[in-house]
Amino acid sequence: MNRFENSGEAKLRYGTPDFQVIRAGSYVRCAVSGEAIPLDLLKYWSVERQEPYADAATAFKREIEMRKA
Repeated sequence: MNRFENSGEAKLRYGTPDFQVIRAGSYVRCAVSGEAIPLDLLKYWSVERQEPYADAATAFKREIEMRKA
């Protein structure tokens, strides 16, 4: 599969230490910012909440928010 096949949004199941593709696509959206994250750059997610994050700072921010809730 090349980068331009299935260029829409993917649906993933997030696990430890990797993820499983449920619906093919080239990116997912950050649960906090809505930013598109190419799958080959996806490094941060929550297994518990099944959410992807754009970067470590965003993942940390979300974790703090959820602990306060």
